[in-house]
Amino acid sequence: MNILSKKDEILAALGNIRAMERLHVDTHTEKKIKNISGIKIAESKQGQIWVSFQELNGFLFMNSTILSHLNLKTIRGTKITILTNDYEIEIDSDEKEIESDFSNVSNTWITKVSFVLDAKEKEIIENRNFEEIEYQLKKGKLKFLMKK
Repeated sequence: MNILSKKDEILAALGNIRAMERLHVDTHTEKKIKNISGIKIAESKQGQIWVSFQELNGFLFMNSTILSHLNLKTIRGTKITILTNDYEIEIDSDEKEIESDFSNVSNTWITKVSFVLDAKEKEIIENRNFEEIEYQLKKGKLKFLMKK
């Protein structure tokens, strides 16, 4: 054990909040990361994306879970672009406020986002008839390549 972690233990015992945060092991978020529902459809060095589908009141939803090393939090909503051989499909997120949870165990952010789809878009995603999925960020894009 090094001197800095010993120092944090002493400070945490005295009630220092920052030292407590540094020592905290986030098992709750790590459990979410290990038990993601759905199927992994795409991945890259930037992260991974899992999806599951759900129908509510005649609307078809794609519930996505994204693991990355970036905080994808926003209050403006987001878009994904599905790139196929022939065309691009842009899909807006169902909700505007999106939050990410951080796990200090694996140094990973987990973000859940829902998108409203039509039957054709669902078929393309389920059958993996795409080359790439781009997740829009405020200052760029996360690119995920289809997982075979």
